Amino acid sequence: MNDTSRKWSTLAIACVSVLLLSVDLTVLHLALPKLVEDLAPSGTQFLWIADIYGFALAALLVTMGNLGDRIGRKRLLLAGTAAFGAASALTAYAPTPELLIAARALLGVAGATIMPSTLSLVRNVFTDPRERTTAVGIWSSVSAVGFALGPIVGGALLDRFWWGSVFLVNLPVVAVVLVAGLVVLPESRNPRPGRLDLVSVPLSAAGVLGLIYALKEGAQGGLAQTPVVVSGLVGIAALLAFVRRQTRLAEPLIDVRLFRRRAFSASVGAELIAVFAMLAMSVVFAQYFQLVLGWTPLVAGLAGMPGGLAGGAGGALAGTLVQRWGRARVVSLGLALTAVGFVLFSRIGLDTAYPYMLVAMIVQGVGMGFTFAVTNDTLLASVPKERAGAAGAISETAHEMGGALGIAVLGTVLNGAYRDGLRLPPGTPVPVRDAARDTLAGALKGASTLTGDAAGAVATAAREAFVHALHVTVLTGAAVLVCLAAGTLVALRGVPAVIPEREEPADAPAAVR
Repeated sequence: MNDTSRKWSTLAIACVSVLLLSVDLTVLHLALPKLVEDLAPSGTQFLWIADIYGFALAALLVTMGNLGDRIGRKRLLLAGTAAFGAASALTAYAPTPELLIAARALLGVAGATIMPSTLSLVRNVFTDPRERTTAVGIWSSVSAVGFALGPIVGGALLDRFWWGSVFLVNLPVVAVVLVAGLVVLPESRNPRPGRLDLVSVPLSAAGVLGLIYALKEGAQGGLAQTPVVVSGLVGIAALLAFVRRQTRLAEPLIDVRLFRRRAFSASVGAELIAVFAMLAMSVVFAQYFQLVLGWTPLVAGLAGMPGGLAGGAGGALAGTLVQRWGRARVVSLGLALTAVGFVLFSRIGLDTAYPYMLVAMIVQGVGMGFTFAVTNDTLLASVPKERAGAAGAISETAHEMGGALGIAVLGTVLNGAYRDGLRLPPGTPVPVRDAARDTLAGALKGASTLTGDAAGAVATAAREAFVHALHVTVLTGAAVLVCLAAGTLVALRGVPAVIPEREEPADAPAAVR
């Protein structure tokens, strides 16, 4: 196999791997109702089943990205993929909630090895800057399509099979990646990796996990809860200790000097805020399609698919636009288009025609595609290829932090606006009123216990309040994105369309004594 064929084959394997992870991030949400019916988890167990995958993934991304730089990205990707397949089988056949939580945690650990490995392999085989920009755009496109495919794959399987089928579908994909990877993938690693600092590993995990846990729990029950405050403080303290230690190590887990590079820090910040808006909106619209419009999970998944495809198209086009307009303008345009899509969403109601929503989804999707393709490439190009795994891990950690922050902040906005706008008819029973004030799902469940016109009146009032809250939330997200677009236009100004290869810097911080 010649070098050109190997490069593009490596990209194909990386895309299939990231598609596996992207789909797996979204299919569980559809499987939860059937899973709860079969395993009957407690409320606490239910939350851990839903969240443990993301917690394990986020906590270990930095460590795994650095481990790949040290032992070899191909080796880590193949080992992680095999572990992902085994954990998928364990998850599918878990007989108790406790074993299911453990299996989902193993899935998260395995997933943390795959994501940064795919990006670093792409970074190392595509040494031509223009080709690399195109390759990273394609990688970002596939990731966007995977998020949209998840609900469709899950809905189709759950219409015919039990909840575990959404995890067994991973196995043939894992087999393809393992066989093709053994044959095609080149090995790459940092030629001067140094030792892995065993103090930095738990500090990074505790910092990321503490903050994400605080954000998730704070979104559910408020930031004033004692566990949320303690978790947040532990996370901040651990991250501060981690950063301080990295500045004193000769062989740091993350070279924090990277954040002094404007292109690097601006790309990380743009990704974090863009995911902040995107993931929160995906949760909101999953509720809108199913609870307001009454669509099935499969129909809702199919309805959202054009947004993912538009994101894929935007990512594929981004490389060409960068050569013409420059990185700052393309990222800023992407964020602005996403904001326009959000504004269009602020006009939807209880009976909005799907073609209108389709336009809004396409505009938003293309904008997100531009943004993620260029920021991912800028981030990777800003570091020497020897540190590609660590850079990819930082990018994915920003995604996890942004998603948790978006759900916490925009979720709080949504819930507050929903409660403020809820106008239940006089005489609504207190239990139904209390349930309706909690969530739209609670309102609809409470309405189903009523008879006659009262049931319809409660359901309509709750749906109208939710749509009002959706409008407030998307306009808030649009305002954040407009500010980010303006900031990015300044922060990335002067970053060339073609970023030359960086060499490993000769200088290093003094070692800890």
